[in-house]
Amino acid sequence: MHQQAIQISVQGIVQGVGFRPFVYRLAGKMQLKGSVANSSNGVFIELQGTKKAIATFCSRLENEPPPVSRITSITIKEISVQKQRSEFIILPSLQAEQANTQISPDIGLCSDCIRELFDRRDRRHRYPFINCTNCGPRFSIIKTIPYDRPNTSMDVFTLCPQCEREYHDPLNRRFHAQPNACPTCGPSLSWHDEDGESITANDCIAACAEALARGKIVAIKGLGGFHLAVDATSISAVATLRERKHRREKPLAIMVRDLEQAREYCLISEQEEELLSSHRAPIVLVEKRNNTILAENLAPGIGILGLMLPYTPLHHLLLADHNCPHALVMTSGNLSGEPICTGNDEALARLHGLADHFLLHNREIVTRVDDSVVRVMAKKARMLRRARGYTPEPLLLAHQTKNVLGCGAEMKNSFCIVRNNEAFISQHIGELTSPLALDFYTESITHFQNILETDFQAVTCDLHPDYLSTRFCEKLPQPCKQVQHHHAHGAAVMAEHGLDGPVLAVIFDGTGYSDDGTVYGGEWYLADRRGYTRLAHLSLLPLPGGDVAAGEPWRMAMAMLYMAAGTNALELQRLPEALLQIDTGKRAVITQMITQKINCPLTSSCGRLFDAVAGLLGLCLIADYEGQAAMQLEHQAAMAGVAQRTNRYNPALKDKEGVLILDSRPLIRQIVEDLQQNVAIPVIAYGFHQWLQDGSIEILRQLRQQTGLDTVVLAGGSFQNKILLEGITTGCIDIGFSVFSGEQVPAGDGGIALGQAYAAMQG
Repeated sequence: MHQQAIQISVQGIVQGVGFRPFVYRLAGKMQLKGSVANSSNGVFIELQGTKKAIATFCSRLENEPPPVSRITSITIKEISVQKQRSEFIILPSLQAEQANTQISPDIGLCSDCIRELFDRRDRRHRYPFINCTNCGPRFSIIKTIPYDRPNTSMDVFTLCPQCEREYHDPLNRRFHAQPNACPTCGPSLSWHDEDGESITANDCIAACAEALARGKIVAIKGLGGFHLAVDATSISAVATLRERKHRREKPLAIMVRDLEQAREYCLISEQEEELLSSHRAPIVLVEKRNNTILAENLAPGIGILGLMLPYTPLHHLLLADHNCPHALVMTSGNLSGEPICTGNDEALARLHGLADHFLLHNREIVTRVDDSVVRVMAKKARMLRRARGYTPEPLLLAHQTKNVLGCGAEMKNSFCIVRNNEAFISQHIGELTSPLALDFYTESITHFQNILETDFQAVTCDLHPDYLSTRFCEKLPQPCKQVQHHHAHGAAVMAEHGLDGPVLAVIFDGTGYSDDGTVYGGEWYLADRRGYTRLAHLSLLPLPGGDVAAGEPWRMAMAMLYMAAGTNALELQRLPEALLQIDTGKRAVITQMITQKINCPLTSSCGRLFDAVAGLLGLCLIADYEGQAAMQLEHQAAMAGVAQRTNRYNPALKDKEGVLILDSRPLIRQIVEDLQQNVAIPVIAYGFHQWLQDGSIEILRQLRQQTGLDTVVLAGGSFQNKILLEGITTGCIDIGFSVFSGEQVPAGDGGIALGQAYAAMQG
């Protein structure tokens, strides 16, 4: 029978996901000879056999790859038939001159390993580091590529004979599972007191469960960093954690044993269940049920809760322990504003005085990776924080982009490296406002460069001169290009969805540095990758004290009253009741600042408009965390009954020199009247959301007449608001627009870096 020989190069996420064993088994079934090897460019295959067998192999390779792999390209070329080939073998990894492979994200524990974990007959029974090629750590343990054990933090653990046999057996699911280990040869746990002193324990996990049951705070070393764990059903335990962590009101995520238990605490859709159970295992924001055993101070003032299921063997064992509370707070192991801890010594130092106990292990975390956060909105999963389970999986860009570093923003920072038209968005870095955060940022950029083996042709950053990311960018030797904050927001959505422009971009967020002296944040742009024209915006408000106003919504409420009704509105007898809670002296100072225009830059910020309304309603006068006022306002709006969801406030548009303005002054006057008439807060809150939706859609309708464009992108942190995103999306679709918004990329500042790279560096 006629023989054929081919070479196949497979690129994508094809290392550490069982790809070579899959190829080996498939070649065996097809009775093909040849070889397979990892390389810096992916997986390299040589095949020899009948044309029919090779055709079947290629079809199944493309259509039936391992479940957590991701093929981005397959290149095939014919080669000479070699008579000496007699079998199919797996070769040692090859090192190419230029890396082009992708690194798999850290993956949640698979069902096979869960079964073995609780099987008393299995030699890995209750082993908290069980894994196989279908699950376990990846990105967090990689030092360099190719992804082989010597290039990971597992290189210090010598495989025992049994694990060695599994590791080299192509038919075993642990074949070349780089974190492969067992109790004889692998990492181990240790239990420590608050000072880091070792405590002898027959079972470290049982000791941890018992401590949690007593209301103690335990720092647990996990996959990509430390968690601070506490009983999520105990108000006092949660309050203690908040006090020590300096996190007074910011929502805390919880972990529960399984979906059945999750349904007891939250209303979970089928789509949300799939996300929770997926190998990515993110935190999913879901609607809280009323009257559960959960502590009421987990997420005060809002109706949603961050929920996740166990994704490591340690988590599964802990939550299965009979002493363990039914739900655990699992929040980042850090003080607010700092990066998550990864090293044992680092955690013992930085978390001293915060944790009562430490559950440690001796496997090094090479790269810190926080938990990802996802919310289902408009029937799609939307990334709010991109990290574990997703990073460093790239987005494939549909339009040519040079190799570039996007340095990102200051809040919720991430960076983005584009290599060969693949956009690698980093894990969540966080607030880039401290030396520790800057160290994490610069270390992560260096690490990404090393594992991607790439250099930048240029770098790009925000216009804001005081962002640490901007200063970092300007010090690099490559040419630096600045991209306006909201143009980058829109460009991130365009990059994700393969749009080149022009589009109508609606950008709603907190604040962004502009080029006209005001502070942007509520904009309608005509935009493409090259630039933007501002066609409309929210009416301007004073920002009393500048950035300080973002943390004190009562200031924005005062500013809004002044803009709506003038100086008289700020007199004591005319103030809404909520603002009378603020000290008279402080009100007097802010009144003077507003009326005399002292340190009161003007802003079109949608975020600050939400703050103003929340302040007027008394929902949030002093914010404990970014977005608190908006989240509480959204919660109140969601509480409005169906009959109360009306177009209560009519949007007023005005034209100023060819730019449309959505005027908020009539809105505020109507809200003040409703407060005087004791209209229910949920009714007012929903009416505000509806006003913003109606105004946005009317502006887009007029801009379509002006530009002829019917493609809309929605971007910016305010579109993490479910009511707003769904309302504007539905309203636009109903009148014939095509609407795009962030899915794999965060709508907020976590997506800015991608937009910077896409907008600045066209091929």
